[in-house]
Amino acid sequence: MPETTRAWYFTEEEKAFGLKRMQLEGRKGRQPYTIAKFKKIFSSWHIYALTVLYIVFNNGGSSSAPVFAQYLKHSENPKYSVSQINIYPTITQAVVVVSTLAYAWSSDTFLRGARWPPMIFGAVFNIITCASLAIWDIPTGWKWACYIMAAFGVGLSGLCFAWAHEICAEDNEERALVTATMNEMAYVIQAWLPLVMWQQVEAHQYRKGFVGGAVLSGLLIVTALVVRFLHNRELEQK
Repeated sequence: MPETTRAWYFTEEEKAFGLKRMQLEGRKGRQPYTIAKFKKIFSSWHIYALTVLYIVFNNGGSSSAPVFAQYLKHSENPKYSVSQINIYPTITQAVVVVSTLAYAWSSDTFLRGARWPPMIFGAVFNIITCASLAIWDIPTGWKWACYIMAAFGVGLSGLCFAWAHEICAEDNEERALVTATMNEMAYVIQAWLPLVMWQQVEAHQYRKGFVGGAVLSGLLIVTALVVRFLHNRELEQK
């Protein structure tokens, strides 16, 4: 935070500039945590809906298991070399990088700050790819496309937190608690859910994992639309 940082590499002018930017973004300054503050935070939909949003996003992908690499490793016709098994899945990661930048750019430009459309887009792609791979008996070319296009559902983390910051812009303490809860609960779930969805004894088809991924992406669409509705209603009431 610009007003509390003790980092030696920031000058006083840079700290002041950071504070000015926070003000221009409509972010409120720090206030003490009180019982009334906690009641306000935990009686709002913000902390619950946004936490569910990040949980279903963070656990809906197949990144918890090396699904593409294991598919290549188990392939008999053709047979892939070790280098190919290691290199080909990096195509998916390249798509993650490009799609993440595309989501951020589109959200800030022609979508005029709307965070939910890329979430719907990524979730739809994840449903298509996960459903296809759960069926499994599909053409090889489409199977490759699904493993690669699954990357479209990955690069949404920044948008989730940007949306949370904007929704909670009027309360610095709520913003801190909501974003911390989003991050913490998502990884609490991720600590055990992959052990259920992506069991190694089910490699390389992982039907349970792909079905679960499609379901969670469906929940991401629903949750994003609910958050959009609640936020718009909140703005209309102000």
